[in-house]
Amino acid sequence: MDQRRLILFLVFAFSIVMLWEGWVKHNQPAPAPTAASSAGAAAPAADASVPTPSASLAAAQAGVPGEPAAAAASAPRTVVETDLLRAEVSAQGGDIVRLELKQHKQKEDHSKPFLLFDDGSAHVYAAQTGLIGDGLPTHKTLFTLPGSEFKLKDGEDAVVLRLEAPEQGGVRVTKVMTFKRGSYLVDVSYDIRNESGKPIEPHAYFQLTRDGKPAETPEGFGGVQTFIGPAFYTDGAKFQKVKFSEITEGKAKFAKSAPDGWVALVQHYFVSAWLPAEGVQREFFARALGNDTYSAGVILPVAQIASGATGKVESRLYAGPQEQDKLHGIAPGLDLVVDYGWLTVIAAPLFWVLAWLHKLTGNWGWAIILVTVMLKALFFPLSAASYKSMAKMRVLGPRLQRMKEMYGNDKAKMQQEMMNLYRTEKINPLGGCLPILVQIPVFIALYWVLLGSVEMRQAPWLGWIQDLSAKDPYFILPIIMGVSMLIQTKLNPTPPDPIQAKVMLAMPIVFTFMFLWFPSGLVLYWVVNNCLSIAQQWQITRMIESGNKGGKAA
Repeated sequence: MDQRRLILFLVFAFSIVMLWEGWVKHNQPAPAPTAASSAGAAAPAADASVPTPSASLAAAQAGVPGEPAAAAASAPRTVVETDLLRAEVSAQGGDIVRLELKQHKQKEDHSKPFLLFDDGSAHVYAAQTGLIGDGLPTHKTLFTLPGSEFKLKDGEDAVVLRLEAPEQGGVRVTKVMTFKRGSYLVDVSYDIRNESGKPIEPHAYFQLTRDGKPAETPEGFGGVQTFIGPAFYTDGAKFQKVKFSEITEGKAKFAKSAPDGWVALVQHYFVSAWLPAEGVQREFFARALGNDTYSAGVILPVAQIASGATGKVESRLYAGPQEQDKLHGIAPGLDLVVDYGWLTVIAAPLFWVLAWLHKLTGNWGWAIILVTVMLKALFFPLSAASYKSMAKMRVLGPRLQRMKEMYGNDKAKMQQEMMNLYRTEKINPLGGCLPILVQIPVFIALYWVLLGSVEMRQAPWLGWIQDLSAKDPYFILPIIMGVSMLIQTKLNPTPPDPIQAKVMLAMPIVFTFMFLWFPSGLVLYWVVNNCLSIAQQWQITRMIESGNKGGKAA
């Protein structure tokens, strides 16, 4: 039976190893870019082509003139700054080619704002739009900018940017972009004036272009990244993630058309998404552009515009953090971009409790400690029963040792006598493993909460812990965790088998090594849990041993 106990305990060890291997796997450098690309695709617009997800749209845009791709890097720009973001809008296409999130800092340098959209300094990432139709402007067309810099002033609620496209065949197009106070949403629309002498029926596309590299530079084994790539959502097909490799191989599966839904590019902690109004039939697409660069977007129809009339098409762009309390209110299903892995059913309510405790304490570290206490109280009856079994096993240690000496050469007889002893003393030899088995899903769920919640990113606890989502910089918490685990091991009954005993003593050392690179918030949870377990186990063991001595004395 001790062998079964050891096997169950190793199940937990195996789970920890799997998590640790995940850190290592994600720390590996990104694969080299594919060779199937043209040279010089440094800027987002350089190699991106107007999307053509259907043959009809491909034919419709066949003759669209566009500015040379080489003009992208040298195109003039307009800077727009609000209370939350600083955006650079290129004259080429009116694309947002650079976007700084002022409330979030870079991982390497906390004095600088986090850069989401990037024009090539570290990544290729841009929000692009255009029209599909003869002579209509695309994301390669040079627009006329209204000025060089616009800043949200006190008392203003929004900054409106109007970019004029060159007139083609009597069709005048104005791209209007509205940046709002206190919001990561940008309203993007096209005002189309038709003086061509004939009706037109164009389409508009809204796409996100990004390379396949991780968003932030990995740090040691703790530089883990969650899913990075396009995601699509419709009411019928629900949430669908698409890997970059699936796009390259032509194996991407997602809803191609729907009267609702959105398209996003998901990366660790942050997301950008085009959110068209519902009720309009749309087409979704994802394309590999070469040089490890990809585009994903949506195409919207524009109602027929008669000669002398005007038309309009619009969509909202969200570009910011994956703040769970806000995403669902922005668009249905947008909160699903927060990736908790296969334990979402536990991780989601766990985060809700953590968020509630954070409102009370104002600190995510104390919230983790309180949720650990709550979980310990929730499983108290199970833990108490398990620790009682373990305490009784400890008391019976000398008797089990004598059995081993008596029946050492008769394994079957020894097992039979041990089972009789357990039955007589009402002991469950596997009881000590139950608290560990119960904690495995909670432990992994908290791992994903710390890994995927932007609220935890760069969240301090106290003293030297200034980022609960990163490893302990001085490895103090992992060492405390190892010591607490060693104390727990000493409180447990010693296995009769010397090999098993050595394995149990080695566990704290192995776990300490692996925990060195785990998020400090996760280690904090385990330290608190261990301390509570030690207190509970010590008290129960003391009571059992005292009762046993009292019984003998009587």
